[in-house]
Amino acid sequence: MTNLFDIQGKVALITGSTHGLGMAMAKGLGQAGATIVVNGNSSQEKIDNAVAALKAEGINAVGYKFNVTEEQEVKEAVAKIENEVGPIDILINNAGIIKRIPLLDMEVSDFREVVDIDLVSPFIVSKHVAKGMIQRRQGKIINICSMMSELGRNTVSAYAAAKGGLKMLTKNMATEWAKYNVQINGIGPGYFATEQTKPIRVDGHPFNDFIISRTPAAKWGDPGDLAGAAIFLSSKASDFVNGHILYVDGGILATIGKPSNEE
Repeated sequence: MTNLFDIQGKVALITGSTHGLGMAMAKGLGQAGATIVVNGNSSQEKIDNAVAALKAEGINAVGYKFNVTEEQEVKEAVAKIENEVGPIDILINNAGIIKRIPLLDMEVSDFREVVDIDLVSPFIVSKHVAKGMIQRRQGKIINICSMMSELGRNTVSAYAAAKGGLKMLTKNMATEWAKYNVQINGIGPGYFATEQTKPIRVDGHPFNDFIISRTPAAKWGDPGDLAGAAIFLSSKASDFVNGHILYVDGGILATIGKPSNEE
């Protein structure tokens, strides 16, 4: 049974993995034996620091700086990774941004930037990685979706539009590539305790109280909670799972929420 979840020696490219949930998934897959390819675009220093942190935990890791929205950069980087590290067995499209701006105040350029990074880049990277997977007749692609793939929320229109589109892109990738023994699925994280959310994860903060009361598990997720989902979707255990979005959200999407008078 343990062989079903074995990813020893697999090469996993994780975009936007220098910090946060991308780093958490990189750590989880690395601890399970995969070689991790860290990606970022903001600075080489961040990539080097992430690689060093993974190596400090005994994980085989390398880093490549490229812009996931620029097709030529992606094409060249994928070729370089496969030449220097090995064929990419696992791709996690994690790179993304959010801009919290009311619709009426949002500039078209901001909307397009969010969609470009959160939706167009998974298409670009998957297109070039999948070519090798299809030739080898095996591969795993995981698109990091969101609860906003299913729900709207004030001020996140571009993000919700992109993540809703990513859900459907995931299903269409599966429609076209499943016959080549490539599995394409998504993970939809809930609200997680990261450095970015640390300032609001304090008792009495309205959003913290909202998340605790809205989540049936009554807590923020630990970034490590994504590791199991990522390993499952990266391994033979998911060989007949395709076009599925696995929500790791503590049950938020399962309920309409608590009434104000409920304990």
